Amino acid sequence: MMATHSLNLLPKAFPPTLASSLRPNLLRFDSTRHRRSRRQNLSIRSVFTGIVEEMGHVKDLGLADHGGGGFDLKIGARVVLEDVKLGDSIAVNGTCLTVTHFDTEAFTVGLAPETLRKTSLEELERGSLVNLERALQPVSRMGGHVVQGHVDGTGVIVSMEAEGDSLWVKVRADKALLKYIVPKGFVAVDGTSLTVVDVSDEDSCFNFMLVAYTQLNVVIPTKKVGQKVNLEVDIMGKYVERLLLSMNNNTPQV
Repeated sequence: MMATHSLNLLPKAFPPTLASSLRPNLLRFDSTRHRRSRRQNLSIRSVFTGIVEEMGHVKDLGLADHGGGGFDLKIGARVVLEDVKLGDSIAVNGTCLTVTHFDTEAFTVGLAPETLRKTSLEELERGSLVNLERALQPVSRMGGHVVQGHVDGTGVIVSMEAEGDSLWVKVRADKALLKYIVPKGFVAVDGTSLTVVDVSDEDSCFNFMLVAYTQLNVVIPTKKVGQKVNLEVDIMGKYVERLLLSMNNNTPQV
């Protein structure tokens, strides 16, 4: 018999009346099919730079009309709608999502159970601000670094301290992610390409600084200590680790 799991993936911000109306079996999924689909979707469809184009706002979120345990997220925006098409990829707080509907004022994306498990999007509520970036075009300037929109996990803001007009932000991350984060290296936080200043293995934390301009154009300063942020580490570190492991495994034993 195929293994199944029943998970509560309802965003915490949903009204109790909506949460109580959901049947548990709507959030069931087949783990065997889930693992197979993940293997089939490892190819990179879109690339981003981590340079946020605009901040949108959540207009609505709820169970998808088609059922199956997913959710729909409707976001009010302006810039990213200029040339949008169905099926386009837009990074929402650093999470690559597919446009399923749009009009002149908003677009809708679908959220799968795995997306809710791996990202901070479950904390969104109506009115929440979100970072938005369209997928990179071959003619675009590359102002940040290569961001896939594949969130590696979440971190938690542990401190936010002002220094003049700059803001220092400290984030705690799992050690499994922290090993890929290095001082003066790149990391995408809620889809924003940032330069790491310091890394503390002892505290399992890293920090970065936001200048005044960035503070006005990304969502990180609007969050509070204790809230989650999406993290995507620089993929170069993972490639190097994979290569070294492969080389070590192929070394003849003396």
